[in-house]
Amino acid sequence: MIVISDTSPIINLAIIGHLHLLPAVFKEVVIPTAVYNEITLTGVGLPGSVEIAAANWVSVVSVKNRGLVDSFRGELQIGESEAIVLAMELKADLVLIDEALGRSIASKNGLKIMGLLGVLIIAKQKGLIPAVKPLIGRLQAEADFWISHHLINQVLAEAGEIFG
Repeated sequence: MIVISDTSPIINLAIIGHLHLLPAVFKEVVIPTAVYNEITLTGVGLPGSVEIAAANWVSVVSVKNRGLVDSFRGELQIGESEAIVLAMELKADLVLIDEALGRSIASKNGLKIMGLLGVLIIAKQKGLIPAVKPLIGRLQAEADFWISHHLINQVLAEAGEIFG
């Protein structure tokens, strides 16, 4: 399974001390060079920078179609643009991306998308975490991760933590 990640799922998991969930859920995650640079160079000293630089479960791959990356740059940041293009080039099974516009563009280009909350649901289903709700609270408090009340309820219902 080829899983491509944008920057935000990695950084947000690192902020709450749960970066280990990515390799536990997916075994290997592929990131484009721009995402690697955002985390390890631009984000040096921030959560995730040391871990990603040393991670043996992360593969860094350069995007070939720079023109397509540039065409997305009017609407998206470089990491999102490269993640989407790399997913198209590698025919990825899944793209981890949280930002609404990036998700929309990835979906319009035929990519299967999942956000960080989807990763947490799978982690719970696999018994890697006991509950999703406390991690959502930490994401909101520590990572300034915005989640609508409706989405929280939807995720908690899917995780079996609320009913209705």
